[in-house]
Amino acid sequence: MIKSMTGFGRGEYTDEKRSVTCEIRSVNHRFCEINVKMPRRYQFAEEKLKARIKEKISRGKIELSVVCDDLSMDTQNIRLNVDAAQAYFDSLNQLKQQIPGIVGEIDIHFIANMPEVLKVVPEAEDEDAILASLLSALDGALVNYDKMRTAEGERLGEDILARGKLIEDTVSIVEQRAPQLEKEYADKIRARINELLEGVTEVPEDRIMLEAAVFADKANITEEIVRLKSHCAQLRSIIEKGGPVGKNLDFLVQEMNREVNTIGSKANDISITDKVLILKAEIEKIREQVQNLE
Repeated sequence: MIKSMTGFGRGEYTDEKRSVTCEIRSVNHRFCEINVKMPRRYQFAEEKLKARIKEKISRGKIELSVVCDDLSMDTQNIRLNVDAAQAYFDSLNQLKQQIPGIVGEIDIHFIANMPEVLKVVPEAEDEDAILASLLSALDGALVNYDKMRTAEGERLGEDILARGKLIEDTVSIVEQRAPQLEKEYADKIRARINELLEGVTEVPEDRIMLEAAVFADKANITEEIVRLKSHCAQLRSIIEKGGPVGKNLDFLVQEMNREVNTIGSKANDISITDKVLILKAEIEKIREQVQNLE
């Protein structure tokens, strides 16, 4: 199956210590570009998250957003700086002795409120456990993201195949028309000469046929038709095979467009020109759709 480069997915993980939510979204891009937004304290896991994404996605501009909430009350510790408390106490007592007018007791509430005496510090976290929870949430997001990309890719594939069938049908019409050009050109030469000479001189038929043959050789589009039909078959094969097909299809569409341009320049015929315009329009629509495929 083929997949779109655009999509969105959300995944969650919760245990007794933390709740993690991952959201992944992407838009079209020639290469695989990943941007991660997450709390600074968890940035040690960023490269591993990117590696997990690259296992599933080969192309696109991808944005991963990670939100983490602490649920445990044991994630923070109170650090007591006894040396700082003692220094404050000694300094305040010295101040009272040197300035007799100062009154008041030096109690625990006063000392505890002094800077650096009591400090809240986060508990050392288990990085392996955190990484496991982040990856679990990311995997859930990737599953939902992949479902959306697959559904969109299926729709794009159906549209491309339908347009490929229209191109094949149109090429068949051109193929049936091409052999008639030499005879029609010969008839035009004969009629034009008779008009100019008014029947006074008879022009050799072999001369007319030679001119028609030269024209037919210059206007021969058999090779282009064969290659274009082959490209249509490849288009079906690539879509049916699935996987990351965007780059291959992009190249194939360029080749199809080249063949059609050559047919238009060689076949000096209004009816074929009309079909060439149809072919170019359908190929351009396929090209636009291919830009959305991984």
